Formats: sequence, structure tokens, C-alpha cells
Amino acid sequence: MASDKPPGSPRPASHDSKGSVQSNYGTLQPDQNPEADVEGDPAPHTKLHRGLSARQVQMIAIAGTIGTGLFLGTGRSLARGGPASVLICYCLVGFVVYVTLLLLGEMATQYPVAGSFNAYATRFLSPSYGFALSWNYWFNDAVSVAGDLTAAQILLEYWTPWHPWVISLVFWAFLVGVNAIHVRAYGELEYWLSSLKVATIVVFIIVGIIVNAGVNSEHKYIGGSNWRIPGAPFVGGFGGFASVFVTASFAFGGTESLGITAGETKNPSRNMPRVVKFVFWRIIIFYVLTVLLIGLNVPWNYPKLSTKSTATSPFTIIFHEAGSTVAASFMNTVIMTSVLSAGNHALFAGTRVLYGLSITNQAPKILARTTSHGVPIYSLLLTSSISILCFGSSFIGSGELWGWLQNIVGVSNQIAWFSIGLASWRFRRAWIKQGRPLDELKFRAGWTWPWGPFFVIFTVVFMIIVQGWTSVIPKFSAVDFVSYYIQIPVMAVMFVIWIIVTGLRSKSSVSANGLTSQPPTRRVWYSDLVDANTVDLYQDEYVEDEEDKTDDETRKNRIRGKKGFLWRLYYWIV
Repeated sequence: MASDKPPGSPRPASHDSKGSVQSNYGTLQPDQNPEADVEGDPAPHTKLHRGLSARQVQMIAIAGTIGTGLFLGTGRSLARGGPASVLICYCLVGFVVYVTLLLLGEMATQYPVAGSFNAYATRFLSPSYGFALSWNYWFNDAVSVAGDLTAAQILLEYWTPWHPWVISLVFWAFLVGVNAIHVRAYGELEYWLSSLKVATIVVFIIVGIIVNAGVNSEHKYIGGSNWRIPGAPFVGGFGGFASVFVTASFAFGGTESLGITAGETKNPSRNMPRVVKFVFWRIIIFYVLTVLLIGLNVPWNYPKLSTKSTATSPFTIIFHEAGSTVAASFMNTVIMTSVLSAGNHALFAGTRVLYGLSITNQAPKILARTTSHGVPIYSLLLTSSISILCFGSSFIGSGELWGWLQNIVGVSNQIAWFSIGLASWRFRRAWIKQGRPLDELKFRAGWTWPWGPFFVIFTVVFMIIVQGWTSVIPKFSAVDFVSYYIQIPVMAVMFVIWIIVTGLRSKSSVSANGLTSQPPTRRVWYSDLVDANTVDLYQDEYVEDEEDKTDDETRKNRIRGKKGFLWRLYYWIV
């Protein structure tokens, strides 16, 4: 590839014989050599390990989206917007996220670095914007952990009002312990918890159809009657419809953190495209069918569906309507495990974002320190400490607190998708301007060229603007307004802080990754928009090693063999 470059082009990133990537975003080592960073390294214990397999990465992507937002948040969406609003908004947000995932897949396959889309925003758009985005997304993940722990308290109240904060404390300790062991421990826990969730949703879809057909506590056919009750199918008019955008964004949030796993994924140039192509279709099917059945079987005004003091999962309600209290309790237990899974996923993602910030000198260096097993331990502890917010539910009510956290995380997810659209636009612009052939892209979603980034950018901006409608009209609610829009001024402040700090140096001394290489000169302000003509498109590109090639050949031989059909089925399932 280097021989095809024009004279003066940047040199590609260096790779050692074991396939590690030397980059400004951290050195990523194969998991087979975990002790490589112990001796003779000037900066020991600052490396991540590639310990996540393809099956784990696929389930991690599912776990990031199928969590408390679907199991519990759909109840809040139904109560505020009605069944039609829920179905339309979830379909629209789902399509936006699918396009966003394709855009992210292009970059993550080409440059599987720590930090994911935050690193891409820094590299292709603006170091100052990347700084603000990274800290925003880290806070998003930290608050997500708090939200999941709060959800655990809500679910526990289904059985008993006894000290619900205890379950949050137990879950918090367990999650920190698992994430502190090894990335494989995180990946394996996610795999099995996600498998349980997928199986549960399949069972739920079957039960939901049966309940709707008449096998319920009232022994009557439900059909579409809940769409015709007073207030339905659109509850609260346009304001109610718009408010569902943020809860749907909360529910779909986490898909974008698929890119964060790229830095610790084996054979990313093959496994990342597989995940991008197949996982989301499974997710969108689960979501569309699920919210449709919820809207058909659960009336929007169901008692305690969503109040300031509590909330009830529509999944539990439907199993209860099936006439089995035991089944409803079992479902509530399964949802509790999904809370554990979602918290596990958010804690992992937040830890890696903070690690990426430290590697790029945008956070204290100590946060890049890892254990001998490649776990960024100090980043883990700092991220988990934010979850202390969950204990605020003891004072303001679990339902109210969870609603606020849901709004904050939902808007933060939207900012992440918007930023992926911006980064993808700048990445594609640089690729074309520098004359690199499109066939050099390891993965390309051709049907999203050239409109994909612009569709994501403008659609997300529209959702952010309108979803806070009910916080202003008919009556202004300061608390709700803040929960909808606080992330935006915080992002702006972080952007200005970083651009002022780096503006005190020479513009020419600031590289695309936010690092400095020349003596500083005083400067109050400057634009650090990355030049598409000069950004290094070869740095951090992943080069397959022998193990990757062997893995590909093994897979091909299995599919071509006598048992090829069974192997295809196996790979599809796992």
C-alpha cells in the first residue's frame, strides 16, 4: 500500500509482527502476549488487549441497545406519547441509528483505535470538538450506570419496598469487580446476559401475540382496541409525540459504542463489518415488533405505568395479563439481569472513553494506567464513582430520577450520533480530496454515499430541537428543560475551554490528534478545524497479521466444507 502513495504522503502506521497498532491513541496489543508491557517498556501498563471475540462483540452491540430503555423506558414512552407515537418514533430513530452505525463502521474498520468516534471527531473534525465530545460521552456512560442502578431499585419495588438502594449497591460492587478482572470477563458476562435477553424477547413476542389474541386474564380479544381508547393513539398531541424521541434515543443508545470495542477486538478488519452488517437488523426487528405489541396490549393510561414515584415494565404487565403472577415475577427477574447487563456495558464503554482521553493528553496521565491484564483501573474507578447519583432516588423518588437520567443520556446519545455524522463527512471528504481509491476502504456502505452523513446530522438536530416541546409549552418547566438541553451548553463550554487552552500555542504546533510538537507561541484564539487535504489517512490503519489470516482461512474452509450449511447457521446464531 505504501508504494502507491504519492511523494510526500504521510507514512502508514507501524505494526509489529504480532499485529499491535502503534498510534497516538494508545498501543493495542494482542491478548496472547499480556506480559509484553511489563518489562523494558518506558511507559508500562498503558496497553489494552485484544481479547474480545466476534461472538462477544456482536452480543455487546446487542447489549448496548437492548436494555432498560426497551424493557422499562417503553412504558414511559407509551404513557407520554401513546402507541402510535411510540411506533413511529422508534422506527425513525432506529433507521437513523442504522445509518449512523454504517458510517461508524467505515471508520472503525479502517482505524480500530481506542476512543472510537470520539477519536475520529478529534482526528477528522476538530481536536477541541473531540475533547468536548469525549468528555460528554464519558459523562453519558457514567450517568447511564447510575440510571441502570436506579432502574434496579424500580424493579425491586415490584416485590418489596424494603431498602431498594441495597440492590444498587450490590450491583455496583459486582460490576466494578467484573470489569476490573479482564476484558474477557466483561465480554463473557455480556455474551450470556445478552443471550438471555434475546431469548426473553423472543418469548415475549410469542406471549404478546397470544395475549392479544385472547389468552389473557379477561379472556377477550384485544386487537387494536388500546389504540382507540380516549387519548390514543397520539397522547399529548405534538408535544407528546416529540417527547418520545428522547426516550427512544435512550433505548437505542449504546449501538455507537460498538466502535469503542474495535480497539479490543480480534481481527477487526473482518469482524467489525460482520457486526455492522448483521447485528442491527436483528435489533430493529426486536424493537419494532416489541413496541408494536406493547402498544397493542398495554393501554397508555395503565396504573403506575410511569409516575414520579415509580414505573412498571410493560413486559411484566403483559406477562401478568397472561394470567400468571409467577411468570410476571420471572420476567421482572430477567429484566433485572438486563439492568445488570446494561450497566456492565456502560461502565466498560465509559472506562475506555476515559482511557482514550488520557492517551491523547486530554485527561490526567494516570487514567491511562492499566493492570497487567490490560484493564484501565483508574479510569474504571473514576467512571464507577459517578454512579453514586443513583442513591439520590431515596430523596426524590426512583421514577422521577430515572426520568431525568433518561433524558440526559438520550440527548447525549443524540449528540454522539450527530458527531459521528460530522466525523464521517470530514473523513469521506479527506479520503476523496487526497485521491485515495474507495476500494482501499476495508468496509464501505456504498448506498449511504454521499447523503448518509448529512441525513444523520440534520435529522438528529431536528429531534434535539423538538423533543423538549413539553418542557416549554403549555407551561415552562425549568427542571425538565434542563434535563433535555443541559448537555448542549456543557459541550459548548468544554469546546471553548480546550480551544482557548490550545490557542495559547502556535496553530501550527497543534496536530490532528490534539498533541503539540513545537515550542508554543502566545495566541488567544484560532480555529483548529482539521484540514482535509493534509490529515494523515495512513496513521492507525490496521494491518492483518498471520493470526487474522489463519482465522479467515479457517472460517472459509468451514463454510466451503461438507458441513458448510451448519457452520453458516452456527455463525449466524453466535
